[in-house]
Amino acid sequence: MIQTMTFLLACSMLAAGEPTPPAAAKPLTLSFNGTPYLHRWSSQGQNEFTPQGQEDLSSWTSMVTLNLHDGARNGDQLAELANRVLGNYQATGKVMRTDSKPRTKDHEAEHFAAVVLGQPKLLEAAFARILLVEGHGVVIVYSKRFYGAAVGNEMSAWLDKNGAATEKALMSWTGMPSLAALNALPQAKPAR
Repeated sequence: MIQTMTFLLACSMLAAGEPTPPAAAKPLTLSFNGTPYLHRWSSQGQNEFTPQGQEDLSSWTSMVTLNLHDGARNGDQLAELANRVLGNYQATGKVMRTDSKPRTKDHEAEHFAAVVLGQPKLLEAAFARILLVEGHGVVIVYSKRFYGAAVGNEMSAWLDKNGAATEKALMSWTGMPSLAALNALPQAKPAR
């Protein structure tokens, strides 16, 4: 009897074939301004997304970054966060525009900053929206990079053509993943 059961068990295992490894988890994807952005990197509340073909984070040209700030839980703390973000931008770049949407009975105030950041071999236009999501401060940044030593005219032309539309798209964007989904992303080890 035991031999028969062992034989039947062996036959059923052979019929089932090799166990299939679990499928790799699909990367978290979001859509901004009609373009899909795939998760590329996360660490300590900073989550970076780039389009298909821009996997190399040393040479991307378009990125959406979602920065989570647990210390901002109300309108006053969010305003403090917005002032810190603006101060950081003022220290490292040129602020092109700021704006705030006033608080309503349904929503806390939101804040916006558009800046140009420069390094010797690249320029970056960054559009930042600061708001409360699920009761936590979030800074959503859309960035566009231009590589080369003399790309000021190229960036200026892009800003003239796309700046206002990019601000409008960012300030009306509703594609934010849940904070639980962002917190569940694989985390890179922090730099020491």
